[in-house]
Amino acid sequence: MTTSVATRSPGQPRSIALFGGTFDPIHSGHIAVALAARRRFHLDAVYFIPSSRPPHKTKLILTPFAHRYALVALACADHEGFLPSLAEAPPDASGTHVFYSLDTVKKFKKEFPSDHLYFILGADQFLEIPTWRNYETLLDSCDFIIANRPGFRMDALRLVIPPEMQGRVISRDANRITLRKSTVYLLSTVRSHISSTEVRQRLHAGKPVDGLVAPSVQDYIRRQGLYQ
Repeated sequence: MTTSVATRSPGQPRSIALFGGTFDPIHSGHIAVALAARRRFHLDAVYFIPSSRPPHKTKLILTPFAHRYALVALACADHEGFLPSLAEAPPDASGTHVFYSLDTVKKFKKEFPSDHLYFILGADQFLEIPTWRNYETLLDSCDFIIANRPGFRMDALRLVIPPEMQGRVISRDANRITLRKSTVYLLSTVRSHISSTEVRQRLHAGKPVDGLVAPSVQDYIRRQGLYQ
C-alpha cells in the first residue's frame, strides 16, 4: 500500500493531528479530509476522537459511544497512521459526560510534548469557535487545519478570530492566517458534500450507502442493526 506518511528518525518530533467529531457514523468525507491533511502537512498520525457528548450538541441523541468508536476503529484500519482515540470516551456507560476541546488538546500536549500538534475542523465548525469554552486559549494552543467547503472564503475565518490575535503581517499565502502563537490553514484541496445526517437517513430508508462509508463500517452497521 502506498502512503504519504512522513518518515521520522527515532526521537524526532512528529506532526500529528486531532480530528474530533461525533462520527455518527464516520464516512468517506471524514476520511478524505484526513487524507488530504496528511498529504499536505506530512502528518505522522491522525487521531480520530469520537466525542462522548459535544458541548454544543447536548440535546442530540447519539448512537452509543461504543458503536461509534468501533466504526471509527474499522475505518482507520484501512489507512496507515490513522488511529482511533479514546481521549473523549465517557467515564461510565451513560455517555453524558461533556468534554471540551481545550482539555483534549492539553491531554495530547502532555502525552506528546515534543510533537507538532494540529487540530482538524470543518469550516462551519470553525465559524462557531467563539462559542467554545476558552476559545482564545484554544487558538493559542495548536495549529488548525480547516476543511473547506464550496464557496467558502478565508475572510470568513478572519472575522471570528479576535483582531488582537492575528499577526500584523498578512501572509502572502491566501490559505493561511498567522496568529500570535499558532497558524490557521485552509485545506482547499478537498470538498465533500457527504454528511453523517445523509448517511443515517439513507440507512433508515433502506437505501444503499456504498461509497459513502467503508465496507467494513457498512458491514458493522448492518450486523448491529444501527440507524434503522
